[in-house]
Amino acid sequence: MNYHQYYPIDVVNGPGTRATLFVSGCEHQCRGCYNQSTWDPRSGHVFDRTMEDRIIADLNDKRIVRRGLSLSGGDPLLPVNLSAILTLVKRVKAECAGKDIWLWTGYVLDELSDEQRAVLAYIDVLVDGKFEQSLADPSLVFRGSSNQIIRLL
Repeated sequence: MNYHQYYPIDVVNGPGTRATLFVSGCEHQCRGCYNQSTWDPRSGHVFDRTMEDRIIADLNDKRIVRRGLSLSGGDPLLPVNLSAILTLVKRVKAECAGKDIWLWTGYVLDELSDEQRAVLAYIDVLVDGKFEQSLADPSLVFRGSSNQIIRLL
């Protein structure tokens, strides 16, 4: 898996202060997407154990308390990203007590494969559905268009 950007301190992508990872790779290619640079799964930087360790360390940092981890992109549930995402969310749940995980995907819950659903066992909130420019609404919180659903898992 590759990632485009990592923000160790973020107050935009989910509630509270968070760590946010924008992964590379998205097959949805939604019209009006604000993250088109993340569509190519080969773009960005290689996500390796060093970056995974940094995320865990940041989530456990007592100097800047973070509520949790946000995973966006690109699409964390793109099949080529699943192995690395599953490993990461398992580690966060095992090593970062009390931290929540939010995940944004263009896939819809009812259409997820078994491999994609395996990730859901470790996350707390799923924001699903493609961004639909015709349904865009800047007043929405934590989603870009009204068809996207915030699901508490």
